[in-house]
Amino acid sequence: MTAPRAAISWSGGKDCCTALMRVADRLDVVAMLTMFGEDGERSRSHGLRPDVIAAHASRLGIPSLTTGCTWESYTDQYIAMLGEAKSHGITHVVFGDIMGAPHRAWNEKVCAAHGLTAVMPLWAEPTRALADEFIARGGEARLVTVRPPLLDESWLGTILDTELLDQLEQLGADPCGELGEYHTVVTNCALFSSPLILVPGRQVLSNGCWAMDFSLA
Repeated sequence: MTAPRAAISWSGGKDCCTALMRVADRLDVVAMLTMFGEDGERSRSHGLRPDVIAAHASRLGIPSLTTGCTWESYTDQYIAMLGEAKSHGITHVVFGDIMGAPHRAWNEKVCAAHGLTAVMPLWAEPTRALADEFIARGGEARLVTVRPPLLDESWLGTILDTELLDQLEQLGADPCGELGEYHTVVTNCALFSSPLILVPGRQVLSNGCWAMDFSLA
């Protein structure tokens, strides 16, 4: 039986990567979907450079569909991008969301606009278990944004491992950063053809969060 063709909603972080690894044996994931700012210089969710997102797609061996938007036009532009995805025979869209009823409702709404099926394989699961699963599956990631006052800029660039998860929990942070404490950039996983080597750049405080400007080696 042929697996349904799917796209992965790709932020570049650990949760979408875990979702992708979970569905890889039952869905034929043939494209990545990533939203960028109006100028196309940074991804909307994790502030990643276009060449980092392109490197993820290259290592997964799938094309990357992207579009630029304002926060106000985000939904409309995402729906338009899903229309392009559907033209490639995609019937399912995989999301890495874990909690928050509005997130689930939004995923289902944008997919329904083109008769697509929203797939949320991580939904409502314990966040420490999901973070541990990412690591256990061979996932590697580094912190790319952190939110004060719980986390300061000294955390930027640190590698996500069991010890770091313990430290986050001791501080009262959600292990997956579900309260906005941090975001990650994936540097390797079992589905990558090779690891990404990232070079740390300047640290920027923007909209209340510290961000690391990673570039490809």
